[in-house]
Amino acid sequence: MTKNILLICGSLNQTTIMHKIAQHLTDYNCFFTPFYADYFIGWISQAGLLDFTILGGRHRLLTDDYLRKEHLPLDFGGKNREYDLVVTASDLLVQQNVYGKRVVLVQEGMTEPEDLSYQLVRHLKLPRYLANTAATGLSNAYDIFCVASPGYCDLFLRKGVPAHKMVVTGIPNFDHASQYLINQFPYRNFVLAATSSTRETLKYENRMLFLEKVRRIAAGRRVIIKLHPNENIARATKEISQVLPEALILTDGNVHEMVANCDVVVAQRTSVIYTGVALGKEVHAELDMPVLKRLLPVQNGGRSAKHNN
Repeated sequence: MTKNILLICGSLNQTTIMHKIAQHLTDYNCFFTPFYADYFIGWISQAGLLDFTILGGRHRLLTDDYLRKEHLPLDFGGKNREYDLVVTASDLLVQQNVYGKRVVLVQEGMTEPEDLSYQLVRHLKLPRYLANTAATGLSNAYDIFCVASPGYCDLFLRKGVPAHKMVVTGIPNFDHASQYLINQFPYRNFVLAATSSTRETLKYENRMLFLEKVRRIAAGRRVIIKLHPNENIARATKEISQVLPEALILTDGNVHEMVANCDVVVAQRTSVIYTGVALGKEVHAELDMPVLKRLLPVQNGGRSAKHNN
């Protein structure tokens, strides 16, 4: 009997990771679901109160659109059949029907800093999702955790993730940066600023300070600003107009191709930084270059999805 595998999506990045993994699982029945939650969290997400997370809002719209366009088989919440394996890119919230099953957790990208929220989650045993991706791997509710690089393996070990559960596989979407060098993006030799959705996840960000940093680094060069998909576009555009009125603002498009064509990447905490590091770009971020190089996802020519199986 062919076994069933449930792949739990979330953001568009997480969703495309799940799709790439499923393409190597041709001997199994693969079904996809947007990210979901049980009980109180599920109820308030259905009421639209968590639209700033992967449970709703723009994240959910982009995921639903992708799943529909790719004609991927759906089973929302994994309710319609029994599953032999669950693959997910987040364990910040572990769904009730996932417990007791074989689970593979796949690192989705860069993790958040170990700030006050992370310390409170660790020491007061608060819900992991309050620390966002800084708490990735802390559930221990998985059999295997596929991580990006030896550097991340060390980071998760320090946080208490069991060594015997981790396998360095690389991350689909961040394991083949050189492929983006051939692209149709029309601009070259510019300063690229990639914003984050920190404020949309109810955390503090001094956006005006960031924009001033971009202006200073650009020093008169062309600036292209790629807004995060989940960002408040109207607010961000208004802020940019005050500091960088000549900047080209993009709300969609392949940001990796933009990185490939730029001279400089300015960002905060976003996984696209790794594309810049892998391609040898001048990178300005919260983490310094030695740390970024140590954490850089393994560049294996796009084989991470196969390794995740």
